[in-house]
Amino acid sequence: MSDLYQHGTGDILVERHDNGVLQITINRPDRYNSLTLPMFEEMNQIWADVERDDQTRVVVITGAGKAFCTGMDVAQPDPTPQDALAMLETERKRVATMLRIEKPIISAINGPAVGYGLSTALLADISIAADDAVLIEGHTKVGVTAGDHAALIWPLLVGMAKTKYYVLTSEKLTGAEAERIGLVSLSVPREQVLPRALEVASQLARGSQQALRFTKRALNTWLTNAMPQHELSSALEILDFAGADYAEARQAFREKRPVDFPSARTAGAPAN
Repeated sequence: MSDLYQHGTGDILVERHDNGVLQITINRPDRYNSLTLPMFEEMNQIWADVERDDQTRVVVITGAGKAFCTGMDVAQPDPTPQDALAMLETERKRVATMLRIEKPIISAINGPAVGYGLSTALLADISIAADDAVLIEGHTKVGVTAGDHAALIWPLLVGMAKTKYYVLTSEKLTGAEAERIGLVSLSVPREQVLPRALEVASQLARGSQQALRFTKRALNTWLTNAMPQHELSSALEILDFAGADYAEARQAFREKRPVDFPSARTAGAPAN
């Protein structure tokens, strides 16, 4: 595969198909394809590689096993302030690159997509979800701002009312419900997700590449014009990493108990 895509550890697989389709597979099925800190930078580099890859016409991204991607692996050590700042810059580049890449990106959402995973799925140009896939924005459940995509893409896809409901509550949707409200492009039975995504990718790979790329460029102006909103929400999310609510959420996960957010105990409490 030339010198591209040769910088990983095996946690993200990249495969070329004969028709100009590139398949990216997040490959930690035993951890529901959650990401370690190094994987955030690896994925960012892969998107940069895609942008300069002359052999690729269309990209399909999916997950190994039963999940698409469930976001950051909260079992890993807590990120340091330096880790959080590095992640902010990595995420800014990742989102900007996904929107700038002129090749169509298709997400094959074969299972749960949470946080970063849902961000990657929804920032794709075409999203195909399993009918029973669980989709959760998820950030507020762990005490952080919904920063990696929600302020950017959700209102454009489903309107502000649905956005505020699902993003503030972190209530889960199925793939079928996500298609009904316009959050994803299509929902299909689970076993058809990747074949359908590859079928659509093959169709696009045979199309007028100039017309497709120029069309994507024009449509994504809606998103690139809103990048300041994304950068603000991402910065607020990084600030939350240093907060007591996030620390409590991680500890509760490790202890397998409900979260007791400190801010919910104190905010709005009546004065004595």
